[in-house]
Amino acid sequence: MNVKFFNDLVEISEKTGEDLHKVILNWEMLDTGYSSEKLIENTSKLLKVMEEEYASKKDKAFKTLVNLTGTNGKKMYNYVQNAFVGEKVFKAATIAVTMAENNASMGRIVACPTAGSSGVMPGVLLVLEEYGIPRDRLVLSLIVAGAIGKIIATRASLSGSEAGCQAEIGSATAMAAGAAVYATYGSAKQVSNAAALSLKSLMGLVCDPVGGFVEVPCVKRNATGATLALLFCDMAKSGVESVIPLDEVIDAMMSVGRSLPESLRETGKGGIAITPTARRLIKGLNDKFKISGD
Repeated sequence: MNVKFFNDLVEISEKTGEDLHKVILNWEMLDTGYSSEKLIENTSKLLKVMEEEYASKKDKAFKTLVNLTGTNGKKMYNYVQNAFVGEKVFKAATIAVTMAENNASMGRIVACPTAGSSGVMPGVLLVLEEYGIPRDRLVLSLIVAGAIGKIIATRASLSGSEAGCQAEIGSATAMAAGAAVYATYGSAKQVSNAAALSLKSLMGLVCDPVGGFVEVPCVKRNATGATLALLFCDMAKSGVESVIPLDEVIDAMMSVGRSLPESLRETGKGGIAITPTARRLIKGLNDKFKISGD
């Protein structure tokens, strides 16, 4: 099965009547040699890591590498019942931030698709699980998300250093939105629309970590990704379509990534990483750890 476009998978599903996850499993079987049972088993293990890590880390403060984050997930956990945006959405954001802080403290994560964006997918999946979506369905939706990520990796990039944070948080949001649609029994076309709407809305997002550490603004951007994924899931299921197809959005994202100057691609030399406050923080870190400024 020669798949170069996500729309290829959608069209096969629509023409054959085969569920999208089965089409993807057939593609993966031909590509990797693993049986569908093995692929489902491996994906279930990834979801289990997300479940176990959040269960053990929720309402916890973290000691991260340079202490620019670590308490935000706990604050949000304690605030959730007051959230104006609603409990479900704020819980997704809370889980996303907690898992991103877990990453910043060298905890166990699923790079989905990257470590810096590792909070987005659990933020969405674990909220869906809490509100009644069967676990088996979540595993299948994670397989669908994986296909979206694979197409992005093949046609463009998942690397912040290559294409900016749009390639990390943007891709994670597209994957999570597609997963949310599929988990809630949306169509293959709606999956594609949700992913396209997500990636378009984060187009051009720069990668500007303060001091080069995956803490600020990276952790809080995971909350953005999780909340947008749920929004675009609902928009796609309501009938809203992306005028530009997902595959073309992916190509456009890579074109934008190539246009970004090096200072906005994970070097810590642009964006908020060079604001006065960021410079003071970096100087304090350099002094603390005796890092040369050369």
